[in-house]
Amino acid sequence: MMPHILTRSLDRGATLFVIVVAAFGILIPLSNLLLPSGSAFQVPTYLMALFGKYACYAVLALSIDLIWGYCGILSLGHGAFFALGGYAMGMYLMRQIGSRGVYGNPILPDFMVFLNYPKLPWYWHGFDMFWFAALMVIVVPGLLAFCFGWLAFRSRVTGVYLSIITQAMTYALLLAFFRNDFGFGGNNGLTDFKDILGFNVQADGTRAALFALSCLAIIVAFLICRAVVTSKLGKVLIAVRDTESRTRFLGYRPERYKLFVWVLSAVMAGIGGALYVPQVGIINPGEFSPANSIESVIWVAVGGRGTLVGAVLGAVLVNFGKTVFTGALPELWLFALGALFILVTLLLPGGIMGLIGRPARRPKNVTPAAEPAE
Repeated sequence: MMPHILTRSLDRGATLFVIVVAAFGILIPLSNLLLPSGSAFQVPTYLMALFGKYACYAVLALSIDLIWGYCGILSLGHGAFFALGGYAMGMYLMRQIGSRGVYGNPILPDFMVFLNYPKLPWYWHGFDMFWFAALMVIVVPGLLAFCFGWLAFRSRVTGVYLSIITQAMTYALLLAFFRNDFGFGGNNGLTDFKDILGFNVQADGTRAALFALSCLAIIVAFLICRAVVTSKLGKVLIAVRDTESRTRFLGYRPERYKLFVWVLSAVMAGIGGALYVPQVGIINPGEFSPANSIESVIWVAVGGRGTLVGAVLGAVLVNFGKTVFTGALPELWLFALGALFILVTLLLPGGIMGLIGRPARRPKNVTPAAEPAE
C-alpha cells in the first residue's frame, strides 16, 4: 500500500528525475569500485564523497521546498535540524572509536578525557547502538520541530516574524553547542571517526555505500514530498500558503497542517544531516550557523521554489559553484552568492525550473485560430 501511495503521484518528469538520481546512485559507486584508477570513466573517491555531500544538501533543500514552496513557511533556521541529525550520527560514530582514541579510553571520547569529564553524560548513553542513534536522528529534530511549531503556529506567528524566530532558534543552538561544558565537543565538535556498523569509514566501499544511500534518501524524500503535495493535504497546504485566513474561515485548522508539514520537513533535514557526517568526517557548531540556513534557502530559490526537482538542482549547482569558486577566489564567494540571489529574485523569480518550464511566447502578429462554432 505504501509504495503505491508514493509512486502514484509521479508524472513523466518526476519519474525521469527518480530514474536519473537512481542511475547516479548506482553508476558512480560502480565506477569508483570496478574501474581502474587510470581510467577516464573512473570517479575518484574524493569526488564521490563530494557528490555525496551535495546529495545530503539536496535532501535539506527538498525539506525546505516542502514548507516554503507549498506552505509558505520561510524557515531561516532549518540548518538546525540538519545539524541535530548530524550530531546524533556523530555521537554514534564517536562511541565506535572506543580504545582506539588518542587517550585510549574505551568509554569516554577524547574531548571528554581532555576536559576531565568524570563519566559519560546521561544523554550519551545508548549511542553505542546504531538503531538507537538512527532513532534519535528522527526523534530529536522532530521533537524540537513539534515543540517550536506548536508554539509558533498556535500563536499564529507568520511571515517575516516566523523567519526571524527560526533564525533565533538556530543561533541559540549555535551558542549552546559552542560551550565545552555542553558535552558535544565545543568548538571542535565531533571528528576522527573510525567505523560505521563495523566498516571503516574511510574505505572506498563504505564511501560508495554512503553515496548510494544518500541518493536513495533523495528519491525517498522526493517521493514523500510528491505524495504530500499532490494529495488533498497538498491542496490545503497550497491554500494555506496563498490565503491562510480564507482557509481558516472555510473551517480548516491551518496550524495543524502547518505543524504536520513542519515536523516532516525537520525529520527529512535530520536524515540528510545524519548521512552528511560520515561522508564529511566532522560535525561542529558551525553547522548551526544562520548563514548556512540562509544559503540553503538560496539553493531552493535558484532551482525554483515549489517544484521539488528545482530544489535538488539548485542545491547541487550552487554547491558545485561554491566548490569551484572558493578554490579560485574564496574571499569573494559570499559576494557572488548574494549577487546570485538578487539576480534570481529580480530576473528569474521562478528559478531554473521556471525558466525551463516557461512556454514559448507566441509572435505578436500571430493570433490563435478561432474555434469553429457548434
